[in-house]
Amino acid sequence: MDIATENAATIAIVFVALGILGWGYYRARDFGKLGILAWLQSAVLMFPWLLFFGLFSAGIYLNLVGILLLVLASAGLYIYLGKQLRAAGQDEVLRERAAKRLQSDQTSVGANSENPTIPGVEDQLKTIAPEFVRIPEEDLKKIQGIFGIDTFFATETISYQEGAIFKGNLRGDPEEAYDRLAQTLQERMGDRYRLFLVPNPDEKPVAIVLPSTSDPKPTTRGQKILAVVLLVATIITSLETAGLFLGFDFFTNPQRLGEVLPLTLGIWAVLLSHEIAHRIIAQKNNVRLSWPFFIPTWQIGSFGAINRFETLLPNRTVLFDVAFAGPAAGGLVSLAMLIVGLLLSHEGSLFQIPAEFFQGSVLVGTLAKVVLGSALNQPLVPVHPMMVIGWLGLVITAINLLPAGQLDGGRIVQSVYGRTIAGRATVATAIVLAIAAFFNPLALYWAIVILFLQRGLERPSLNEIKEPDDARAALALLALFLTIATLLPLSTSLAGRLGIGG
Repeated sequence: MDIATENAATIAIVFVALGILGWGYYRARDFGKLGILAWLQSAVLMFPWLLFFGLFSAGIYLNLVGILLLVLASAGLYIYLGKQLRAAGQDEVLRERAAKRLQSDQTSVGANSENPTIPGVEDQLKTIAPEFVRIPEEDLKKIQGIFGIDTFFATETISYQEGAIFKGNLRGDPEEAYDRLAQTLQERMGDRYRLFLVPNPDEKPVAIVLPSTSDPKPTTRGQKILAVVLLVATIITSLETAGLFLGFDFFTNPQRLGEVLPLTLGIWAVLLSHEIAHRIIAQKNNVRLSWPFFIPTWQIGSFGAINRFETLLPNRTVLFDVAFAGPAAGGLVSLAMLIVGLLLSHEGSLFQIPAEFFQGSVLVGTLAKVVLGSALNQPLVPVHPMMVIGWLGLVITAINLLPAGQLDGGRIVQSVYGRTIAGRATVATAIVLAIAAFFNPLALYWAIVILFLQRGLERPSLNEIKEPDDARAALALLALFLTIATLLPLSTSLAGRLGIGG
């Protein structure tokens, strides 16, 4: 295909896409603000690629930096429009409910009138405050009766979503008070409502009661199918990654399965130890997790797995324990394989790695210097395959420990420092990844995963007041330190002083 034909095809694709967007806008107008916002989200996702191909057909080529800026700007605008869309949808639903209530009042007042219009109804429809369906009055009285001067002295009740907020004064130990309140609520209302004890912005705890219908939902059949598809894809990328490390393409040489299998099993030893540890601690605390959604990648086999909680968490300590268990297990397995691999490395080892590669990680570089010593001064360093698997495992673990959203690291920060700090850490992590993307494309990949899939914080636990103990806080800092030490490269001057890479 010549250049003219390629340009014509590119122009045709651009015009077809623009036509689809135009047709989408025409259809969206009928749905008002909600339709326009939904259309804008689609347009925002397509805009960077339309611009790229449009400029390409005109002979203008964007470099990597320009493409990264377009993608990041598109992601940020997509998230903003998503928030606006959810808010508009909620307002629309609530306005319909308010209109129905006012219409009912209008009918009852003017049933025998020729013009059954209540004066000011239209103005009320415009200015009425949004409200959800409230707790039935009979239930609300029973719930109010659970509070007392020896647990939580409620002074004010405020309607909130489908439940209610109770302001007041917490008496005694937060954990003991919560247990007594939750038990009393269970005795009076059965399993119909959930009690949350959370800090207010003014630092005074408030009690929130919501119906159990707002509990997390179990994994759907479609989600399970997606999890299986991602599992198969991750197995494939793990095999391909192992083949690339051995210097060949596994897909074109499937008969060499026996050669790639040991490396692939090593990668999966890290992934499975991570997931099994999550589930052991979750089961110990009567917490149910969804199926794991593995994230395949050609570079290192997998970035780990995404999972969500299918039950409410009793407190922040349980959130920490479940979140920390996976990286702790996967990290220890990876570190053990790294050290054993370094100890087994010798002149005849399978892999020959350029010494400069050891400058890519402060942790790996310093450990390699301790074990291998002057061998790092050579242009090529012979290493055992287990060392490479351990290094990959540490990278996978460190990525999952990034303090963002619902990643393990984000959950750890939320459990120890609260939701406000966790939200700020998520933004800071996204900014750092965006900057790092100019030097390493993998950072952009992970930034997009966080922005589109994992940016939201974990929902509050039932007892959000009680914080994890100091030992867990220290482990959180240790995890953050090891994450930085794994992902942060050695400076050229420091690597030179250590004798790494000549």
